[in-house]
Amino acid sequence: MNKLISTTILFLAFITIKSESQTAALERFLSDSLMQHASISFLIKDAVTGDTLAEYDSNRSLTPASVLKLITTAAALELLGPDYRFRTTLEYSGTLLKNSGVLKGDIIIKGGGDPCLASERFTEHYGNLFNDWAAAVRSSGIKKIKGRVITDDSYFDYEPVPDGWVWEDIGNYYGAGVYGLSVFDNTSKIHFRTYEEGSAPEIIMIEPFEAGNEYISNLIASGTTDRGYVFCSPYGNKGWISGTIPPNREDFILKAAITDPPLVAAKILTGKLIKKGIKVSGNPSTYRLKKQIKNQNNTIINETLSPPLNEIIEVLNHESINLYAEHLVKELGKAFRENGSASAGLEVINDFLKKNGIYNPGMVIIDGSGLSPRNLVNASGIVSLLLYMKNSNNYAHFINSLPEAGAEGTLKNVFRGPEFEGRLNAKSGSMAGIRSYAGYLKSVSGKELVFCIIVNNYSGSSGNVTRYIEEILKEAVVNN
Repeated sequence: MNKLISTTILFLAFITIKSESQTAALERFLSDSLMQHASISFLIKDAVTGDTLAEYDSNRSLTPASVLKLITTAAALELLGPDYRFRTTLEYSGTLLKNSGVLKGDIIIKGGGDPCLASERFTEHYGNLFNDWAAAVRSSGIKKIKGRVITDDSYFDYEPVPDGWVWEDIGNYYGAGVYGLSVFDNTSKIHFRTYEEGSAPEIIMIEPFEAGNEYISNLIASGTTDRGYVFCSPYGNKGWISGTIPPNREDFILKAAITDPPLVAAKILTGKLIKKGIKVSGNPSTYRLKKQIKNQNNTIINETLSPPLNEIIEVLNHESINLYAEHLVKELGKAFRENGSASAGLEVINDFLKKNGIYNPGMVIIDGSGLSPRNLVNASGIVSLLLYMKNSNNYAHFINSLPEAGAEGTLKNVFRGPEFEGRLNAKSGSMAGIRSYAGYLKSVSGKELVFCIIVNNYSGSSGNVTRYIEEILKEAVVNN
């Protein structure tokens, strides 16, 4: 007998023994050569009865990528509540001489952990924030500041990047760190003009200007896609850029992490004040740099509240924003441990999972976003979380945060078949060699399902893996 045929027969026999709840689509997936060295954790359950409808190695712990955000956002909704808001205040210290308008003290931007302060994603909410703050300073009667603009960034700890993140991610927008005061999604835009194939792109602008680091660019103009990477560390002001970006572009934007958002905020407000004719004698700074002790007797000029938590989580899960997830981890630590650190926040999340019977020993949670390849979860644990949230008072907010298949966010270009229209809301996760999906599914008969599928270390195209997953879920829609 042909060796390949006999091996395939034995493999399929193993599959049959492994689980009687296999599906035909899953068997085809597992027998494909791209799965020869791969691992998979898969589970579908009835959302009402909890009965298992299909399963394969559901207790196998694998790297989930951004599917981990389901855990973070569920914990935040349940523990903080959907109406929770973050608070940022504009204050001044010292003495304001009313007659002359001279402030003998500092203007203080006091961070409160808001993950989306001045974000382009929430323009309608925040408006032109720094202009508004400068106007508020002027309206308070201040005409001259014998001090500086300083950011109180002490709300969280001074360790912006979670353990387990890889160096190649940290300088890029999706690997931006978490600060007591974050701003503009902690993202700067580096504008390039590119020329012919193989030439060196030219940096023409960085915005905001105040976030401009000193970069050594090793970029090459080549190809049709963005394969450029920024390397720089938190609180640093130098870095380098490597990889390729497309040639012959008048304005190609590469997004980088802002390495010191609190300092950038202080610089921007200083500039806005000067433009309004308010003199500032000192240079902008932060509490971290000055090791300044908090003054509890400051006068509040302005208060800025974030959108409610449910709106932040909707954007977080639709667009898979790592920064927002990591902010929520530290906020949970701050709220329930009086410690704005990632470690304290992860303690709170693990306690939440254990208290509600969701945690299992196969779960190793390193961060809140799933960016660390050291995170480990399994389909069994994620499905338990989804079942828990199905019966939560916050279920409507939770499922609303998950993009609709073929229509929104990270699912806009997948699961586009008519079988999925209006039937699938899920969180996706992707890294090199990793594809995962988890969420809620409705069958043609009206049965409500919960599912999770995590695939690690496959060979070949990620598109082929996604197509197999589509077939598996399509079968669940039709046959249940």
